Amino acid sequence: MTRFPYDQFAKDYLKELLQPLGEVETSRKVPAQIREIDVYFVPLPQSTKNTIELGLLGKFAAEPALVEPFRNAATIAEIRSCMNKLFDIFAEVKRQAKGDKNRLIESELPRLWILSPTASESILDGFRTNLDEENWGIGVYFLGDYLRTAIVVIHQLPCTEETLWLRILGKGRVQQQAIDELEAPSPDFSQTIKNQFTELELRHFFDTSSIEN
Repeated sequence: MTRFPYDQFAKDYLKELLQPLGEVETSRKVPAQIREIDVYFVPLPQSTKNTIELGLLGKFAAEPALVEPFRNAATIAEIRSCMNKLFDIFAEVKRQAKGDKNRLIESELPRLWILSPTASESILDGFRTNLDEENWGIGVYFLGDYLRTAIVVIHQLPCTEETLWLRILGKGRVQQQAIDELEAPSPDFSQTIKNQFTELELRHFFDTSSIEN
């Protein structure tokens, strides 16, 4: 079987899931630097139904987003690098708004979602992250409001239908459990999830050896 590096797997996987909801661009170049954004997403209007079907990932897709998935735990330097990409996009959006003579609305700026299988307490504390369990549940850690950044700790996400598509991007037992849920869903999982998995034809990605670094 052809080997797929994890980063390419994650980009293709997220692109397939998010395409029905809006415009998806993978490996987007940041003009000011020789850097690439793994997944850049802009939602289409009135895509609520598909958003709900993607659970927590669909909730991320309710607004413009940068998605940066990591096979191994994101390091301090990697998190900073992702944030630099976000700030470059902020500058690009600001220039465009100025050129179009439009007012830049803070809430319309894209949000950065860093997908990491695990994260140490020291990293989460060092970036002064906070949980918002009432709105986002366990495992989604937000930085300050104006930074528009969140670290999603995949292995902390509850094992529910809502988190299924994100847990596919985890490692080891977490990923395998999510795969098992897709291949033989319990009564707690909707037929929609099963059908969507079949339509995406993602099974060829799920040989564990094919997505290791």
